[in-house]
Formats: sequence, structure tokens, C-alpha cells
Amino acid sequence: MEAPKELRYSQEHEWVLVEEDNLATIGITDYAQDQLGDVVFVELPEPDTQLTQDEPFGVVESVKAVSDIYAPVSGAVKAVNTELLNTPETINEDPYGDAWLVQVEMNAPEELDALMTAEEYERFVEEEQESADE
Repeated sequence: MEAPKELRYSQEHEWVLVEEDNLATIGITDYAQDQLGDVVFVELPEPDTQLTQDEPFGVVESVKAVSDIYAPVSGAVKAVNTELLNTPETINEDPYGDAWLVQVEMNAPEELDALMTAEEYERFVEEEQESADE
């Protein structure tokens, strides 16, 4: 499982990268795509949609399951990765690169403080896997 150090992570297995000002790029983690299996469909919000932290904003469908995608931060959607609508399998191939989902202008950057670092996320996933094995 890969968890790049420069990202922040949610308990719902989304990642956030803040590159400039309050613009956050959001995607789903390597662990999440691995658990889902082959992704066959993605539903994403329209630009200017307001996201609320911990609320669903999209759907990813795989050969195994249909899962909601949860907003790790609140804000207005500024860009949507429409390429994923035609090539959803990119989520399996490059979850931290070409498979970003949306870019959001955060209206509460302090929400980042509630997200996990890479090290914390790795421990969280290990604990989640141990619980599932019991």
C-alpha cells in the first residue's frame, strides 16, 4: 500500500493535496482502489457544487461494490476530472496522479487538521485490516 507523505488522509480513504492557497485536490487512496477492485464507473459533482466535510459527493462503482466518495474538506468544486468518466480504470492504475477526482476551493482550511498524516493513515489501515481479520 502506497501513502505519499505530502498528502493528508480521511478515515473514508480519500486523500487531499493542498498545493496553493486554499485549493485542495482530492482522490481516493491506493488502499481504497485495491479494496474496490476494478473500477468501472465514477460519478462526480458539477463545478461550483458545495462540498461539506464527511458528506458524500460522488460514487465509485467497481466489479465488487458501489461506494460513496466522501469529502475530506468543505468547499466549492473548482475542477472535475472528467477524464475519469470515460476511463474510470485510471483510479486503479494511478490513484495519486491522473486519477484525482476534484479540486476544491476550501472554505475551512482548518479542517485539514482533522485529517491523518501518511504515517497515521498507514497505522489506521493496519488496524482496520486486523479488525477485519478477527
